[in-house]
Amino acid sequence: MKIYVGNLSYEVTEDDLRMAFEQFGQTESVAIIKDKFSGQSKGFGFVEMASKSEGQAAIEGMNGKELKGRALNVNEARPRPEGRNGRGGFGGGRGGQGGGKSGPKGGRRF
Repeated sequence: MKIYVGNLSYEVTEDDLRMAFEQFGQTESVAIIKDKFSGQSKGFGFVEMASKSEGQAAIEGMNGKELKGRALNVNEARPRPEGRNGRGGFGGGRGGQGGGKSGPKGGRRF
């Protein structure tokens, strides 16, 4: 069972999280989500427990519990929406051609 853990202190490590959750059963994996540029924790992560019953026990035991000065928000992880950021799977960017402004004052000069 995959569990969402929110409101993490920036000082919490994956080892800290693993130790906190292991008291409820076998912890398959632990991941704290980090900013890809700075490497700083984003304040949430995921813990995967071996069974649904262990996962439920961990949610009930850890939700609201304090870890390194912050009360944790713990619940069952929801599946990600279709596509990235719930936008239907299409990437960002602008439509149209070119990239300059259109109209009489901002158009391209040839």
